[in-house]
Amino acid sequence: MATDDKSTPIEKHPTPMLDELEGGPWPSFVTGLKRLRDTEGAQYAPMMNDLLGQLEHSYENKKGYWKGGVVSVYKYGGGIIPRFSEVAEKYPESKEFHTLRVMPPPGNHYDSKTMRALCDVWEKTGSGLIAFHGQTGNIMFQGATTENTQKAFDELNEIGFDLGGAGPCLRTAMSCVGASRCEMSCFDEQRAHIDIINEYVGEIHRPALPYKIKFKFSGCPNDCVNAIHRADFAVIGTWRDDMKVNQDEVKAYVEKVGRKYMIDSVITNCPTRALSLNDDNTLEVDNKSCVRCMHCLNVMPKALSPGDDKGITILIGGKRSLKVGDLMGTVIVPFMKLDTDEDFEKLTEFAGEVIEFFGDNALEHERVGETIDRIGLPAFLEAMEIDPDPNMVNHPRTSSYVRTDDFDEEAAKYFERQAKKAGLTVAAE
Repeated sequence: MATDDKSTPIEKHPTPMLDELEGGPWPSFVTGLKRLRDTEGAQYAPMMNDLLGQLEHSYENKKGYWKGGVVSVYKYGGGIIPRFSEVAEKYPESKEFHTLRVMPPPGNHYDSKTMRALCDVWEKTGSGLIAFHGQTGNIMFQGATTENTQKAFDELNEIGFDLGGAGPCLRTAMSCVGASRCEMSCFDEQRAHIDIINEYVGEIHRPALPYKIKFKFSGCPNDCVNAIHRADFAVIGTWRDDMKVNQDEVKAYVEKVGRKYMIDSVITNCPTRALSLNDDNTLEVDNKSCVRCMHCLNVMPKALSPGDDKGITILIGGKRSLKVGDLMGTVIVPFMKLDTDEDFEKLTEFAGEVIEFFGDNALEHERVGETIDRIGLPAFLEAMEIDPDPNMVNHPRTSSYVRTDDFDEEAAKYFERQAKKAGLTVAAE
C-alpha cells in the first residue's frame, strides 16, 4: 500500500488495461509510473496514483483528457508545456501535470553529481518523472503543479540549467557526443552549439516567430542526432580531401573476415561503387565518387577515417510532417571551414540571418523548409546572398534534354565562381 507524505494509505486505482502493457518482453513505462506511485512517503505518490487512474480511464474510453492553457515562469515566455485535466473531479491529484523543458548541456555530457542534483530538484518540486531526452533534445521534467513550476525553475536555475524552447520560437538545440568520444568527428560540435544558442537565447525564452525553428549539430555524416531530417538548420561535419586509408589495417580486416565477406559487406554496399579490393588485399578508393555515406568507415574504423581537410555542410529545411509532409534538409552551404574564431563567428552570423529571414517571411505555423518550398529555393538563396551551387539540387530534371548552350554558359559561371573563391583565375576560351 503506497502512502503520501503524511503516511496516509493511498487507495490504488485499478488498472487492468495498463497492467497488460507490462506483460511483453520489453520494459514498460507503466512499471515506471507504478514505481513512483509506490515510493513510500514520496510527496508525488498521490499524483502518480491519479495519473495512472486517468490514463486507465483514457484507455477505457479511447479519449485523451488533457487540455492546454497558459503557464509560465517569471520573465519567460516559453519552456512550460501546460497540461490541465478535464476529469479533475475524478482524479484531483493529477489535475495539473505540467512539463518543464530544460536545456541539456551540449553533447549531453553529464557527471553523476549533476544528475543527482537534477533528480533532487524534481523529487522535491515535481512528480519524479524525468525523460532524457525529448525529440527536441530537452530534459523533460514531467508532472508539476502550477504552483511548483516557478519553484522548480528557480532551483534548476541555481544549479546552472535553463528552460528550453516551447511554442513559436527557437527550440532547444542538439549536438552529438562529438570529438570527446567519436573518432569520426569533423568539427567542434559543442562550440558551434554553444555559440549559436548563447547568441540567440532570447529567441528561445520569448516566442516571437511564426513557428518553431531547430538547430542540430552532427560531427559527421552519420548524423547521430538526426539533424538532416529533424532540424531546420542542420550542421553536418564532413571533409573535402581524400579519405585516409591504413592499408595494413585493411589487410588485417580482410584476413580476419575473408575476401568474400569484405566484398559482400563493404565493397558492394558502396552506393557509388567507389571502392575496389585489389588482389593483394589493399583497398582502392575513387574519392571523387565518394558521397560520404560513412558505411565503409563504420565497418572498418581502424582502417578508414575522414580526411584532413575537415569542415561542415549546412542544410536547411528538414522537418517532420506538417503542411507539405516530411522534408529532408537541402544543402545550402556545401562546405565551410570551421577552425578559427572567425569561422565560428561567420556560422553564428549566418544562423542569425536564417532566423531573421524566417521571422520576416514565413507564414503562421510554417517551418523554414515549407517557406522555401512555397517561395522557391532561388528566392531564398538571393535573400541569403548565396550563389547557386550544383550541390543544392534536390531533385534532377525529369527530362534529360537540356540546351547545350545554356548549360555551358551556366557551367562556366559556376567554375568561375569556384575559382574566384580559391583565389585562382580562369582563362577565357
